[in-house]
Amino acid sequence: MTHVVAEPCFNCKYTDCVVVCPVECFYEGEAILYIHPDECIDCEACVPECPVEAIFHEDNLPEEWAGYTELNAEMAPNCPVITEKKEAMGGDVG
Repeated sequence: MTHVVAEPCFNCKYTDCVVVCPVECFYEGEAILYIHPDECIDCEACVPECPVEAIFHEDNLPEEWAGYTELNAEMAPNCPVITEKKEAMGGDVG
């Protein structure tokens, strides 16, 4: 099982989640972050850190975002790992 980054992350990319990840399973795409499903240990540390509530356990992913499980799995291996907080695309949450 794994966690999935979904639609709310598009074009904002808050990185609060990556700093708390104990296994460094977040990867940075151009407009969204991805979680590598083979690296995620389901610790859920990232879930409460996401200010836009974009991270879901794959079993609880809203139906309209079902394709994000596959998208994360496909894209994470092709993107650089991200482990440090950066400014979000729309600026940091106050």
